Amino acid sequence: MEPMYKLGKSLRVLQCLLAVAVLLVAGFTRGAEEPRPGEALLRATYLRNLARLETNSFGLPLFLDSFELADRVHVDVYGIFDHPFSSVVDLLKVPANWCDIVSLNPNVKVCTYRAVPGAWLLTFYVGGKGYQPPEETRQVIYHYRDAVQQQGYLDLLLSADAGPFATKDHRMRFEALPLDGERTFVHVSYEYSDSVAMRLAAKVYFATLARSKVGFTVLGMESNGEPVYIGGPRGSLERNAVRYYFAIQSFLDTLGYPEKTRFSMRISAWYDLAARYRRQLFDLDREDYLTFKTKDHENQIMLQQRLETELP
Repeated sequence: MEPMYKLGKSLRVLQCLLAVAVLLVAGFTRGAEEPRPGEALLRATYLRNLARLETNSFGLPLFLDSFELADRVHVDVYGIFDHPFSSVVDLLKVPANWCDIVSLNPNVKVCTYRAVPGAWLLTFYVGGKGYQPPEETRQVIYHYRDAVQQQGYLDLLLSADAGPFATKDHRMRFEALPLDGERTFVHVSYEYSDSVAMRLAAKVYFATLARSKVGFTVLGMESNGEPVYIGGPRGSLERNAVRYYFAIQSFLDTLGYPEKTRFSMRISAWYDLAARYRRQLFDLDREDYLTFKTKDHENQIMLQQRLETELP
């Protein structure tokens, strides 16, 4: 009886082990098949906002959300690019391309890039809307990294410890997932933190010199039926996030042109997109913007070449 009892006990133990093994394999299989949290959240956002993509104040498949906490301002821009997911990935996985993208923003005069052990650094030369030589701007150093890289989902992050005007913890994130063979759903978010002193100074600034500067979120309606838009730091960040969104779109839209004409087509495309939203994004006349950006581009090429010469 004892050998039979031991045999039965051994069989039961073996069955338990096999059951555990099956559960573990099933768990690993499900983990491989199920989307990662970021991908699942982005897809859920797309499905939840189909109506907003079809009908919104932009007149494009584009919408945004923003919020403001005690010391942090955050904005999310969502939209659809009429470009295959593979094209979006191929473009944005190259750090050098980001410099050509962000420098379409009137406030980013120049951007340079360099590789460091385990990472890439992008230096934004930030200034006013008019032309400024690089030495008269503020330099903001962003770390570029791939947060997630997998088939069917892209997640990139640009982060800077310190920004202009005593701001800190700047984070620009880009997510993308394919919708069909020719379209890609994208998410551009931007956020930063500031100090109490900076927040007080900003209130004074936006209540006086920049009181006409507004974002895209509608807070209510005037008696004459005109919308009341968000202002202040939140409105400012909304404008900046949309500028970067349009910069990515302009870069993609002009890839089909001959390489020697792409830059001029790119700055024209960006201005045409921004000009649709004169209330929020008008800063310069077309001729001024194109002239300034051409000079900025020349400075960018010069600084990048100098940087590559100096690197060991």
